Amino acid sequence: MKTLLLFLLGTAAAHAAAIRASHDPVKDERPITEKEREHWAWKPLIDTSGRTLDSFFKPGPSASRETLIRRIYFDLTGLPPSPSDLADTSDLSDLVARLLASPRYGEHWAQWWLDLARYAETDGFEHDRDRTHAWKYRDWVITALNNDVPLDEFVRVQIAGDLLGNETPTGFLFAGPDMPDINNQELRRHTVLNDITATVGSVCLGLQLGCAQCHDHPYAPLSQADFYRVRAFFDNTVLPQRDKQLGPSVRPFQEGVPASVVFVRGDHTRPGPSIAPGLPRLMKGSAKDRAELAAAFTRRDNVLFLRAMANRLWQQHFGTPLSANPADLGHQGSAPENPALLDWLAAELPRQNFSLKKLHTLLILSKTYQSAARAPRRLTGEMLRDTLLSLSGDLNLQTGGASVHLSLPAEISATLLKKHVEKPADPAAQGRRSIYTFARRNARHPIFDLFDRPDALAPCSRRNESTIAPQALLLLNSELSVQSAKKLATRLKADFGSEVPQIVREALLRCFGREPQKADLDAATAFFAQQPNFSLALEDYCLALINANEFVFVD
Repeated sequence: MKTLLLFLLGTAAAHAAAIRASHDPVKDERPITEKEREHWAWKPLIDTSGRTLDSFFKPGPSASRETLIRRIYFDLTGLPPSPSDLADTSDLSDLVARLLASPRYGEHWAQWWLDLARYAETDGFEHDRDRTHAWKYRDWVITALNNDVPLDEFVRVQIAGDLLGNETPTGFLFAGPDMPDINNQELRRHTVLNDITATVGSVCLGLQLGCAQCHDHPYAPLSQADFYRVRAFFDNTVLPQRDKQLGPSVRPFQEGVPASVVFVRGDHTRPGPSIAPGLPRLMKGSAKDRAELAAAFTRRDNVLFLRAMANRLWQQHFGTPLSANPADLGHQGSAPENPALLDWLAAELPRQNFSLKKLHTLLILSKTYQSAARAPRRLTGEMLRDTLLSLSGDLNLQTGGASVHLSLPAEISATLLKKHVEKPADPAAQGRRSIYTFARRNARHPIFDLFDRPDALAPCSRRNESTIAPQALLLLNSELSVQSAKKLATRLKADFGSEVPQIVREALLRCFGREPQKADLDAATAFFAQQPNFSLALEDYCLALINANEFVFVD
């Protein structure tokens, strides 16, 4: 038996050696053909100079002013307008400028980027240990957006901020799940480096570079060697041991980047041929270190970066991206129905000096954005929670700092490890905006979980929008919904007594962002006339508004 075992082991080793000898992912790398280079995503931008956004669409009727104000408030701040905001008669350009200057803008738009960064404040996996300083990266994102840091610089410092004087932005690289306590630290290092490389490719270039970590990409001109060329830039970033407070971190800058290796079939135990760091062959130019890699990715003539970012920006304002899969502009993705429109917006990025605030303004002030025909968009879980807190008067607008722990229902806490049962913050802190609540990878708060917050295990470029019964049950029965309805009812009764028309008007302005119609007044009058207890009926009325589609969706 021992002889047979030795024979089998020797045969397996010989077979593995034969595979390594017969296939060299670097020497045998297949050239990119001219036909492959003709794919729409990596061709030069279509010349759209002289055009405007509205030139791509037939003009249609504009939405009402109330609808536009509600739309703009939610798009830029994630919060509803107050009745006095809805009565504002200033130019929409002034409203947009005012909202972009508000701290609420960065707090709302940060979640868009944190989804891409697979951000959470715990490791995930079995132990799901806390990362007690992860919030510093979140706060950096919020501040950078509020300060309108140009998008190219915003991305560049997240790839190489430690080499450019600020290590905090590189929290982007290490925001994903990790197993710091695993016995095999080489496997951990290999997994983290692969995650970083795949994330940077997906987020910054719209390429599924991670699909090439084990073999050449079957549907795009991305080779296994391409993957490890890019990974080589990060080889000296991950420390073998984890700082318990900060998570994985970066090493001090060293001139240049040493050569790395290609791992056979992506197996960390099978190092293959040596490979020098370099850009994917689809890109022009070269880079010698991570700072130059970041600069190459965000160049003004890098059409991959421009199209990927323009596609994401359009998606955030109009609900659907121009190319259906923002994480994959390759052959497995979908070509845009209007490629000239995507390229127009991509060209606007450098024309506007990569200012997101200028691009928001450009889009929002267009007739296309202001059209009445725009499809309704559902609020995210974060926007729903913040809106409910705003209605109740409990919204705490304190900015920055360590995250607050929200109370969890007993049925969820009972499923957690004892060390993961969080001590809720004090009542005032419980009302802080959702962006400042503790993001546990293994236990999302019910309102976030049910309304499709991503699991933060990988970059999320487009949230699902499910429709399931528990969503309605949560809005009808949760403590947050019920308390918001009660507090809104108390406020309405204190201001208007039992005057139904005034109550209905104020309630609809706060919940739906519009004046009541005759049908609203008739239905409310009939309802209250049938109720023996006006106060309880008012609470039920407010709860019914919270459960209406018009509350959850923005036209």
